[in-house]
Amino acid sequence: MAKRDYYDVLGVNRDALEQEIKKAYRKLAMKHHPDRNPDNPKAEEHFKEAKEAYEVLTDAHKRAAYDQYGHAGVDPSAAAGAGAGFGSFADAFGDIFGDIFGTGRARSNVYRGADLRYNLEIGLEDAARGTETRIRIPAMEECETCGGSGAKAGTSPTTCPTCHGHGQVRMQQGFFSIQQTCPRCHGTGKIIASPCATCGGSGRVKRHKTLSVKIPAGVDEGDRIRLSGEGEAGVSGGPPGDLYVVIHIKPHPVFQRDHNDLHCEMPISFTTAALGGDIEIPTLDGYARINVPPETQSGKVFRLRGKGIRGVRSSTHGDLLCHVVVETPVNLTARQKELLQELETISRKDAGRHNPRAKSWMDKVKEFFAD
Repeated sequence: MAKRDYYDVLGVNRDALEQEIKKAYRKLAMKHHPDRNPDNPKAEEHFKEAKEAYEVLTDAHKRAAYDQYGHAGVDPSAAAGAGAGFGSFADAFGDIFGDIFGTGRARSNVYRGADLRYNLEIGLEDAARGTETRIRIPAMEECETCGGSGAKAGTSPTTCPTCHGHGQVRMQQGFFSIQQTCPRCHGTGKIIASPCATCGGSGRVKRHKTLSVKIPAGVDEGDRIRLSGEGEAGVSGGPPGDLYVVIHIKPHPVFQRDHNDLHCEMPISFTTAALGGDIEIPTLDGYARINVPPETQSGKVFRLRGKGIRGVRSSTHGDLLCHVVVETPVNLTARQKELLQELETISRKDAGRHNPRAKSWMDKVKEFFAD
């Protein structure tokens, strides 16, 4: 299938300036980026087509060859059959020697923007059920005044006269030739004679922006939510980075989370532990009742199935595990002390029956000292 004309791909005229080409490419890249179109297989093809056109038309040498020979001037395979093979041969070796001696074409100084991280703290209930919140972040964005060029309105960057647009200069030291970053343009290959007053020539400005973040149900501590293209703006027209929202769960007054399970302590009175009874315990969906059997010991765990959290990648809910803690009564009245003393006296007469664990422990202690 024949390739489309690069100018038609980007939707620009054949005499379009480099800044117009960059602007058109950024628009298409944002529209067809695979990350934004996971269910559209053709999006990646359009993205690659736009990228290929952009790389050719923003390179002065490639653009000149393309304007003269068409695709044959920039495609080595097509050039072989079109009598323009010398161009691709020179390109191939020009890149090699250019990297060593600094004599090749200008390097691309287009860079992707930095990724950003935002720590978002949410409550356990919101993590379990999902929610939507708004965040405000500082970020470097493309300067609207100059469109990211860094040059004052009505002007444009010019090729650096020191490195001739390569961004590198060659220093001769004896028999060796050393390549280093151009001290005048600092590696950009361009000089901005009249910097934009808004961004000072950098092409980017720092602003705060407010974003809406959808928190899926079941997120856990440390989970990340990626917002594609919401990071810092790229350099020299490069694509923006991404924003990663990192989830942190606030401590809960009742529950502790363990993956999809929830744990909680359940204090019960001394008499309820001894005699048994029904008690109410909280869950994320309201209250539930548990029957505490007689003679329940501290540390016993009651499991309520399906009362935990359904994780993001799980098909079922976790469980709620209630850990019994028998509470020793405090601030006793004289009558309460009298009754407990009477209970203690009665219990001591048959300790093996009423306090089997205590008697077993004391027997082991006696054996230890007897030895």
